[in-house]
Amino acid sequence: MSLLELLRADHEQSVLAFETANRGYFAAFIADRGDDYFAHFAEQHSARLAEQASGEGAYYVLVADDGSVIGRFNLTLDGAGSAVLGYRVAEAVAGRGVATAGVREVCLIAAQEYGVRTIRAATSLGNVASQRVLLKAGFAPAGPADPRDVGGKAGIAFRRDLGQVRATPRCPT
Repeated sequence: MSLLELLRADHEQSVLAFETANRGYFAAFIADRGDDYFAHFAEQHSARLAEQASGEGAYYVLVADDGSVIGRFNLTLDGAGSAVLGYRVAEAVAGRGVATAGVREVCLIAAQEYGVRTIRAATSLGNVASQRVLLKAGFAPAGPADPRDVGGKAGIAFRRDLGQVRATPRCPT
């Protein structure tokens, strides 16, 4: 069983291992983060923790029984009741409902813990699996995505109203 945890300083090496191991897999769907991201990962991780501490974001990792990170679920909070969702799961767990369950759980957390009423997300047109995840998690298409939100590609924007959010089971592995 996996557990969704709020990002902490001690997750740094596990998150880096997750990002490194899945870099090629992720690059097939979204823009690669680039070598600089990996070379300066400690600074990136610290920046996410600072954003979380200031209330700008809420960053979650999905941790497997062995302590490895198998997913990331990020909320960028605007302080006015809405947020932008970003997520990724390891190739080894893709297609097993892990992303959908994680997105559902993060939506519940967003509503209950951060007072979020609306969440937006975007996928490239070619990322059909991510589109399916969002639809299964209660999002609806909301028009074309800004190409800056999907690595310069054409995409679809999604939106979910959290007024009707109910508790969901924990993320499966």
